[in-house]
Amino acid sequence: MKKRLTRELAVQSLYQMEMNEVGAQEAVMMLLTEAAEDNESGVDSVGNPDEAREQIMGLVAGVTEHKTAIDGMLEQYLKNWQISRLSRVDRQVLRLAAYEMIFREDVPAKVAVNEAIELAKHFGTEESGKFVNGVLGKMIQDLDKLKN
Repeated sequence: MKKRLTRELAVQSLYQMEMNEVGAQEAVMMLLTEAAEDNESGVDSVGNPDEAREQIMGLVAGVTEHKTAIDGMLEQYLKNWQISRLSRVDRQVLRLAAYEMIFREDVPAKVAVNEAIELAKHFGTEESGKFVNGVLGKMIQDLDKLKN
């Protein structure tokens, strides 16, 4: 499965969890089932459904496990904003990017930022890409401090 699609489905799963108050497993399974029924969403690139579920669950579980710490870090970089006031899409994109930047050694920070910008443009509003870029651009400058 392509990493971009994995991230897209992880953001959608996190969104589903927040909107519908469902667990991670249920949210991921709903999206994979939906993707299997709708070839327009890139289901051909999902490949092995078990492997896809495992990759998406890894991201979703990581964000969920570290959500309090991630939100605390993000709040430091949101000028005059609280995490709860962000759009649900921007909030999930930022959480996923912060998780990958800070808690994942296998993802270069610049890749996490670039992917987050693209996800924000794809799922968010016209201004989402710029907003996400601004927040994560400030975070990346302090990355060594944030990881310790």
